[in-house]
Amino acid sequence: MSKKYLNIVSVSSEIDPFSKTGGLADVARSLPKALNRLGHKVICVTPFYGQVIDPKAHNLKIFLEGVEIRIHGNNSVKVNYWAGDLSKGLLVYFIENDKYFSRKKEMKDIYGSAHENARFLLFDLAVLKLLLILKFQPDVIQCHDWHSALIPYLLKREFKGSESLSKTATVLTIHNAIFQFGHNWWEIPVSERYNGKNGLPLFNQPELENVNFLRRGILQADIINTVSETHAEEMLTRDKGQELHQLLKNRQDRFFGIINGIDDKQYNPSDDPGLKVNYNYTQIDRKRENKLFIQKRYGLSEDAEVPLIVMSSRITHQKGFELILEAFKILLRLDIQIIVMGDGDGDYIKELKKMNKQYPKKIAWVSWDQERDYETSLYAGGDMFLLPSNNEPCGVNQMKALRYGCIPIVRSIGGLKDTITNFDFIHRDGNGFTFRTYSPLSLYGAIVRALEYYKDKKIWNKLAQDGMKISFSWNLPAKLYVELFRKAMVVASGKKKSNGKN
Repeated sequence: MSKKYLNIVSVSSEIDPFSKTGGLADVARSLPKALNRLGHKVICVTPFYGQVIDPKAHNLKIFLEGVEIRIHGNNSVKVNYWAGDLSKGLLVYFIENDKYFSRKKEMKDIYGSAHENARFLLFDLAVLKLLLILKFQPDVIQCHDWHSALIPYLLKREFKGSESLSKTATVLTIHNAIFQFGHNWWEIPVSERYNGKNGLPLFNQPELENVNFLRRGILQADIINTVSETHAEEMLTRDKGQELHQLLKNRQDRFFGIINGIDDKQYNPSDDPGLKVNYNYTQIDRKRENKLFIQKRYGLSEDAEVPLIVMSSRITHQKGFELILEAFKILLRLDIQIIVMGDGDGDYIKELKKMNKQYPKKIAWVSWDQERDYETSLYAGGDMFLLPSNNEPCGVNQMKALRYGCIPIVRSIGGLKDTITNFDFIHRDGNGFTFRTYSPLSLYGAIVRALEYYKDKKIWNKLAQDGMKISFSWNLPAKLYVELFRKAMVVASGKKKSNGKN
């Protein structure tokens, strides 16, 4: 008989509100909370970024100091463990080492060191060591993205003889397969890649930085999933598979897609403390005051009638910024306004600043790192949310935007396709505006369609109200993850029995 409630460990490189650079932190916060509400015992583990995370603000306490983590042979590194609460009954443990996790002063810089693989090898080993110290016997460890993808491998190697971890199953959740280890995978010569068939180089060897953590995770995890059904299909193709497609095809019977959700209690315009004015779908006219607030804050002309397009995302090629910049050159000649909140590629940001200089009352760029507290104010004040991604495994900001009555304009791929459908005037269905072909003209066409419907306030307000009523909560995805965890336990159990016979 299967267990009613599971012991689950969620391992991620960032968790909101402690650390966040993107949607991973949202999921790493909201999914464990949803699993916890279902009655499962969940603990989270993440790095302690010493110059970014404020222990006093989050009421974090030192749990253990000077714990030795054996890397290879006699080579070891000492770490400290901190503990805090994500919510009632849901503990978060933090792994601290000044050299590897506390050198960066800004949130946007928590990644990108020259020894990124070494950092997260240490992290993964320290996670498993923590579980032994806690005497916590997980039914399943959920490994989020490449940073924790070595855990399935390490479980079967370094921790093979552990009695408390011997029955533990692993689920590798791929949020973004572009990032496969600490460096750009495509820049490593094929002859120098460590793709999973060999042992790990020593901790102090430069070759460690060429190890592809994600490939090893795919090879060793009991179950693999990505964060939308459409993207799971895309990842099996050469075009979208990031050279992992054949590996995933070989394990297709263990590869699944589950769409992300959002925390509908945290993202609720009726009681969001960050808004100028709160409202619900019956009070859609109150968005006007929120629009005037962000227009003033970011130096735009204060006009409640002008259509306002907003963005909140990393400023990268993946998010479609080649298209965006080309389309903006034409769009800014129209009577519209644009606010882009994000950090990332300096060349793209330089172009946005040039546009701001040319059209100071029509377009603004603001740093996510500096203005993150006003993210939901963007959705509350914005009329349209833009995300024309080149590649989008799921995306959560389009769901947040709808929650606030801000209509998404997106490219119909990955999770965007699974959450946003094109508005059909005749049948009065759809919750946004979509396009398929990756080109500035296609993006421009989708924006123009939205602008035309915006002129009819009756149609537009109904579209916004209907969008606010849609539930993207974690209730259903959390239940699907529990089913996935149980599948992983069955797979792991079968492997253990098979190994026992041999």
